Amino acid sequence: MKTHFATAILLGVLLSAVPRTVPAETYNVDSMHSMPSFTFRHLGLSSFRGRFEQLTGTIELDLAQLRGSADIRVAIDSVNTGVPMLDQFLRSPKFFDAAKFPTATFKSSSFKFSGTQLVAVSGDLNLHGITRPVVLEVAAFACREHPLVKIPSCGADASVTIKRSDFGLDAFIGNDSDEVRLDIAVEALKAPQPQ
Repeated sequence: MKTHFATAILLGVLLSAVPRTVPAETYNVDSMHSMPSFTFRHLGLSSFRGRFEQLTGTIELDLAQLRGSADIRVAIDSVNTGVPMLDQFLRSPKFFDAAKFPTATFKSSSFKFSGTQLVAVSGDLNLHGITRPVVLEVAAFACREHPLVKIPSCGADASVTIKRSDFGLDAFIGNDSDEVRLDIAVEALKAPQPQ
């Protein structure tokens, strides 16, 4: 009897010493306040900019363990340069081929923190049916209660420069730059807990 009692106490002590892990929290991307944009050099004269209007996805964050993951989707046919004729060309089979490749995706493999600040996100970018590893540099990161909807929210500004030819998008290289800078502003709201 004493042996069973001592064993129970020992197990209790050991279990209490095991750190309790808090599961990562899920955040849903706020599409109204999230936007990927792109910049390239046009004819060697100026920087030309455009954006995609539809970004969706989920982000998992474990701020206690400084870990995270992201699964982001961009609707290619939502491209908007402010020039309707160019937008039509970009959606066409001559460039993005939005009918065949309707979605670009980014799936992270790791989050890098410096202290409590997120500074980089590594992952795979799939664009135009081709997947390449990229590292998004994070210039700003913050979490706080959203002042309007009163739930936890997080946001970040991230960027990466890619070569569009790496993704089979080589139309007009020579006139327009191969290098394209992607800037991603994202806000996300904590998902409701299952009941």
